Amino acid sequence: MFGLSYLDLAVIFAYFAGLTWIGVSTYSSIKNTGDYFMGGRRFNKFLMVGHAMGTGTHTDQPVAVAGACYQYGLAGIWYQWMWMFSTPFYWLLSPVYRRLRYVTTGDFFEKRYGKTLGAWYAAMGLLYFTTNCGLMLKGTATTVDVVTGGQVPSDYAVIIMTVLFVTYSMIGGLVAAVITDFIQGLFILVLSFLLIPFALNAAGGISEIHSGLPDYMFSFIAPEGITLFFIVMVIINGLVSIVVQPHHMAVGGAGKDEFSCRMGWTYGNFVKRLMTLGWAFVGVFAAFLFPELGNEHREEAFGMAVNHLLPAGLIGLMLASMAAAVMSSCDSFMVGGSALFTRNFYAKYFKPNASEQHYLRVARLGSLVVVVGGVAYAYWLDTVIQGVLLLWKFTAFFGVAFWMALVWRRANRYGVFTSVIVMIACVLVTSDITSFGLDWDIEYQIALYLPAGIVTFIIASLITRPENERQLDQFYALLKTPVGEEDKLKAAGVDIMLEGDNIKQADPAKGPMLERGYSLLLVDLLSLPRKFTFKRYRIDVVGFALAWLLVGGLILLGIGLAQIGG
Repeated sequence: MFGLSYLDLAVIFAYFAGLTWIGVSTYSSIKNTGDYFMGGRRFNKFLMVGHAMGTGTHTDQPVAVAGACYQYGLAGIWYQWMWMFSTPFYWLLSPVYRRLRYVTTGDFFEKRYGKTLGAWYAAMGLLYFTTNCGLMLKGTATTVDVVTGGQVPSDYAVIIMTVLFVTYSMIGGLVAAVITDFIQGLFILVLSFLLIPFALNAAGGISEIHSGLPDYMFSFIAPEGITLFFIVMVIINGLVSIVVQPHHMAVGGAGKDEFSCRMGWTYGNFVKRLMTLGWAFVGVFAAFLFPELGNEHREEAFGMAVNHLLPAGLIGLMLASMAAAVMSSCDSFMVGGSALFTRNFYAKYFKPNASEQHYLRVARLGSLVVVVGGVAYAYWLDTVIQGVLLLWKFTAFFGVAFWMALVWRRANRYGVFTSVIVMIACVLVTSDITSFGLDWDIEYQIALYLPAGIVTFIIASLITRPENERQLDQFYALLKTPVGEEDKLKAAGVDIMLEGDNIKQADPAKGPMLERGYSLLLVDLLSLPRKFTFKRYRIDVVGFALAWLLVGGLILLGIGLAQIGG
């Protein structure tokens, strides 16, 4: 039935039934928008690890990475490993999100730069969510189409998956999303490595694959396409843009304390970096096993491997795993998109003084905006890579403003407006979006629009009026007050948007937390020469250094695995 065995169908049905039950069972815990959008900020480090891994891992990613590695060799891994060198910064950024006590990244731009910038960002965030949901649906649907031999066409697969994740996400909000992300993390691990032993068996061993493919297929730098310059540029672009991906306010800030947030976002993503190695090797093995696909059909490589290599039962498990990946991200994006719509549009411009229950109803309905947009985009999109490249660009436009807001008090809204406009103009001139575009490769576009955006931001901020001093004082007071010292904020009259449950107050007898290792390197960046001591920044320094060691270890692991059988 549908190109699948009855055992495969039973596995898929059992998985979907379990997800729906979780959504229904969490309904009673959702009392207000704080619960719906951020889960009351009560998640421990284990749930936060699962949430970060599940939300950050999409089914379009193994499809895109395996497809790129089918064409370029292991260098195709940089379509995801571009975030590898950003991952240690998650340790530094997580407490930033948590201390701000905001609900959305739109709140960040509104409180730092003003109401209009909050709306601008919310529009970008909604575009991001709809684009990403479309990418995930497209990637999964392409694989389902190939695995079932066309008996479940990609258009039908998009609709089926959408109905499923909408059901439990609208009911349970972020609570349902986080719980299912934790469970689905196990399925995603299965997705990443299940194919490898079957591929090696079909090929006759790793030595046969090495002898049947060019040497560059086992290099992490390709002779063309994914060159060293390409890798460097996308890594820099990734570090700039990662901070404004709109779901990261929840991924990095929904934990019950700063340590839970740090552990979750950093190490949940390190697990993903490990899984990416599995996707890359599947793509290379598929180039050996299925050369008939050709580069024009490279995004079918993952589906071909599933269809031809796995036995009955495991095909169903793989499809359930892929559904886990897409649904674990789409549910979080759907909730995040509804938060942006409700808080930064509806509550600001339509009904500013409504009740919490009214906003909760609007949030559940508003989440459909993201879903409808994502489905429409999935039907319009030709290839997964096409959508990935678009996401890289427009998130970077606001990334410059985020970084500047943290480290430079003089940064203002005029700098944001100017830099965003200049970067958009650079992309229009250098890409093929317009008839007059120069059609540069993505790495050369990045090399132009990022420096242009940073320089114009600084100049525009210096020659225009600074932001309101009280607004700035409140913003930086939040950043300089660790979670656990909320009493200091309340005494100073600083607004706390969403404090969170289970706040354990610091012991005043031990002294200020900022002097005991809780000061933040990013917030104090420009004043570090006169303020730095190891004791003051101990948590940042130790965690950041350990994360870089893990980066080096993963890269050496990849290089070592690539040499086996060569």
